[in-house]
Amino acid sequence: MLRPVMTGGAALMLLAAPMAPRAAAADGVPPPDKVVIDVVAVNGSGCPAGTANVTVSPDNTAFTVSYSHYVAQVGVGSKPTDFRKNCQLGLNVHVPQGFTYAVAKADYRGFARLEKGATGLQRAHYYFQGMSQTAFMNHHFTGPVNDDWQTSDTTDIDALVYAPCGAIRYFNINTELRVDAGTSDPTRTTSLMAMDSTDGSINTLYHFAWKTCPVV
Repeated sequence: MLRPVMTGGAALMLLAAPMAPRAAAADGVPPPDKVVIDVVAVNGSGCPAGTANVTVSPDNTAFTVSYSHYVAQVGVGSKPTDFRKNCQLGLNVHVPQGFTYAVAKADYRGFARLEKGATGLQRAHYYFQGMSQTAFMNHHFTGPVNDDWQTSDTTDIDALVYAPCGAIRYFNINTELRVDAGTSDPTRTTSLMAMDSTDGSINTLYHFAWKTCPVV
């Protein structure tokens, strides 16, 4: 089990959706039928082809993006470009007819080894295709650190943005890791940050939020 050594939270300042779904009795309840997520685009130095995978929980209450090659580092054994790694995923979330969803929370976990004087940065933002992009949510780390880390980005329920009903809009997740040697000696040491996985759950209040669409 990963043990968070630093935690952080920041509200996602999401703009109002152009077509807000009408509230109904089933709002907040995950759809009973299967939710499928297709990865339609993968770009970035942190997720070379074949190194990022998406799985959905059987009860539609969570999805996980796992990475196997997402490490930013500086110092001994590092290339000049290794200090920054990023990954942009385009996800096509297939939800049962009559439902739509919003992203309410995203949890990030990984491992950091930062020498004294070195710093790290984890950042992310989220947006639906064709809609206004959110600002990056930044989480800072300061060495010395040699442990697992965890951060969370959350959205207040009144600020949730739902995918437009009846339209296909890819959900984009853009993440980044950075490491700066700072006052540490990169000729003698190596500092790094790694991303293990990205979790987004679909629970009523805390992670994804579900709504039913208006009947046409």
